[in-house]
Amino acid sequence: MRTIQEKKDELLETLELIGDEQERLGYIVDLGKEAAPMPEEYRQDTFRIEGCASNLWMFPSYEEGLCHYRVDSDSTITRGIAAMLVALYDGHPPGEILAHPPDFLQEAGVPQLLSPNRRNGLTNLSGKLMDYARLCQEQYGSAPAPAVGKSPE
Repeated sequence: MRTIQEKKDELLETLELIGDEQERLGYIVDLGKEAAPMPEEYRQDTFRIEGCASNLWMFPSYEEGLCHYRVDSDSTITRGIAAMLVALYDGHPPGEILAHPPDFLQEAGVPQLLSPNRRNGLTNLSGKLMDYARLCQEQYGSAPAPAVGKSPE
């Protein structure tokens, strides 16, 4: 499996190759269209991320020392941004996630493509991803733990 840094470098390179802002936004929309939908039972207020004009849900789980994230939104742009973050962090240990905060998105110019409400949603989602990794790190350290919040396959 590739490291978060390798995935991040690849994503930044891809976004850099897409010079035009509208094309970058189109790329994010395409990611949203391709993202697998979250099972309906996780699309509830408990897993809803506040601060976005559209509905955005994140279901985190922790299994065998790795954090897993599932996301969904009723907006393809929001789903695309969430899918981009999940592609980086899903399936990695908490310590690696915490060592790579999503501030690189600013460098890639992603927040500038978004409305203020969507930027708020991105900030809140990023915070929740990091908070969950921090919780797992504090609770389990680097030792594999039993499945917590395991999502169905």
